[in-house]
Amino acid sequence: MKDQVSYQHQWLNDVSGEHDLSELPVGKVVCVGRNYADHAKELNNPVPTEPILFIKPATAIVPFSPGFSFPSDQGECHHETEIALLIGSPLSRATQEQARQVIIGLGLGLDLTLRDLQAKLKSKSHPWEVAKAFDGACPLTPFIPVTEFEGFTRLTVSLSVNGQERQQGNTEQMLFPILSLVSRISQTFTLLPGDVVLTGTPSGVAPLAVGDNLEATLDSRFSFKSQVVSA
Repeated sequence: MKDQVSYQHQWLNDVSGEHDLSELPVGKVVCVGRNYADHAKELNNPVPTEPILFIKPATAIVPFSPGFSFPSDQGECHHETEIALLIGSPLSRATQEQARQVIIGLGLGLDLTLRDLQAKLKSKSHPWEVAKAFDGACPLTPFIPVTEFEGFTRLTVSLSVNGQERQQGNTEQMLFPILSLVSRISQTFTLLPGDVVLTGTPSGVAPLAVGDNLEATLDSRFSFKSQVVSA
């Protein structure tokens, strides 16, 4: 897909400074499942006591705007709107303070999920990676420098589809807060420059359809628009 070839991490606005994203590779995406209790409950899943981690490859990443597509022959595809963290330096077996130092940008990502396929695989006790990590499964917005935020608490995320709000959450609702989550991830997966961490989705996930117009908002200040286009 040409979007995958052309994708490159970028700042929301032209930002000069320490980090030139044109030189940053596009790496893996480490995701956490059920990091909001209400989302776990809406899918009738148990609320976890440890982070549920999985990975999307770099080939899953596409630009959020101006539009994205998903497989049309695999049943329902749900949106899961999440705060995305851009990693700027290697991180392994790190403390929370060390985790803080390597996060250079925040943005938004969609953890697109082929829900019918995922349910089918789960019913057979099979891995459900193909329902989460397919080509184009991770639309990402441009990033905002971390210096634009006062911290990682009380950040809001929301998604409206066709003018109707579907998802709204706050980082204070996370079971595993951002710095704790990144530290925990680094105990198992070394994070490298250009990797992205998706931090979990609030409740309100629902199917997408071709022609849907989306507006995702971070911290009530940064808004991104997109559209579901045909495959």
